[in-house]
Amino acid sequence: MRLLQVLVPEERRSETLRVLDDEGLDYVRTSECSNEIDAELVTLPVPTQAVDHVLTSLREVGIEEEFIIVSSIETARTPRIDELEERFVNGQEEDDSITREEIRTKALNMTPGRVTYYAMTLLSAIVATAGLLLDSPAIVVGSMVIAPQISAAMTGTVGLVLDDRRMFLDGVFSMVLGLVVAMVGAFGFAWLIRSGGVVPVAIDITAIEQVQNRISPGLLAIIVGVCAGAAGAFGLATAIPVSLVGVMIAAALIPAAAAVGIGVAWGNVGVALGAFVLVAVNVTSILLAGLAVLWHLGYRPEGWTTGAVRPNISRDNLETIAVVIAISAVVLTGAGVVLGQHVTFENEVNEEVRTVLDDDEYAELELVELQTEFHDGGTISDETEVTISIRRPADTAYPTLATVIERSLEERTDRDVSVVLEFVEGATSGG
Repeated sequence: MRLLQVLVPEERRSETLRVLDDEGLDYVRTSECSNEIDAELVTLPVPTQAVDHVLTSLREVGIEEEFIIVSSIETARTPRIDELEERFVNGQEEDDSITREEIRTKALNMTPGRVTYYAMTLLSAIVATAGLLLDSPAIVVGSMVIAPQISAAMTGTVGLVLDDRRMFLDGVFSMVLGLVVAMVGAFGFAWLIRSGGVVPVAIDITAIEQVQNRISPGLLAIIVGVCAGAAGAFGLATAIPVSLVGVMIAAALIPAAAAVGIGVAWGNVGVALGAFVLVAVNVTSILLAGLAVLWHLGYRPEGWTTGAVRPNISRDNLETIAVVIAISAVVLTGAGVVLGQHVTFENEVNEEVRTVLDDDEYAELELVELQTEFHDGGTISDETEVTISIRRPADTAYPTLATVIERSLEERTDRDVSVVLEFVEGATSGG
């Protein structure tokens, strides 16, 4: 429920009151002379979903927005409030979206102070790093809860869709710098843990499941970023609480940023690169998905003419659009090429390993798990490690299997491949 307070000049009084009466609104009129003008302050309660409709009707009769206050109230009891709620909340004009002005204010109010924002980001990155190294999903989820990234993401998205350049740049700058802080903090914490002997220096971080999930980005990882951005926009633009959506956005960013720091601390370029690509893709996906949702819900820059293109094109608009398109194209194209190489390599590895194990010589073996180190197409590393877990009958040795698989993979992919073979002993059923 919202309370509108509108300053109505004398010359617009009759048209304004007529509009309010036609809309079935209950209001209170108060004489106003503090500004030495002949005007009235009209106060009226309306459902949240009706605010944009009422403000649009007032603009049509010449009421400017120099003095319009929209505030939240718990409830209101007026003669016709039930009819309004039935019309805008449950009826044919039902709409969860809030006004253009309110969504801007809501996004700005979500943003904490700079010290708080970066401190919470650093703490969330440290918690995420600990969760990844401990292979603890619960701790990783805890890091998402305290991460404040939704504020920067939504500020940038709203600034973009409303063509508020300052708001857009502030949001993007906060998000990028926050993620840099997260990566540096994760690196510092991981380096201290590694140097202090808390975690064995020789530990294979690629064997940790929680780390694996953040260093091999693929289509599903991109979908997470897109859905997070879309959910954030829906939550911000409607009466739906956005606190839980913030966890979703953090899930797409903070653990991956922590994985970048871990990869650098361990000197594993493949881990750091794979996680960094995931971060870059998710940041771009969140912003673009949020933009698409807000545009779909009807949010436009101020003065936007619906149904026309040419009147809406200005130099400032073109500059903003060009910058966004250029950055998005570079990130998505570059990341898409890298991801495409990795996914193609991963599929080839899976197919070739299964082909080798289908040979009669290995009929008693069963593929348990296959993990592929992030493949960068030879950009940084010429060799990619593949870890294969296979179940075999007890006391049965296959000393040449690793060599056979490695040779087959190198012939299939035309790349240098290092194979780590892990056997799990157990009985197999003959059917």
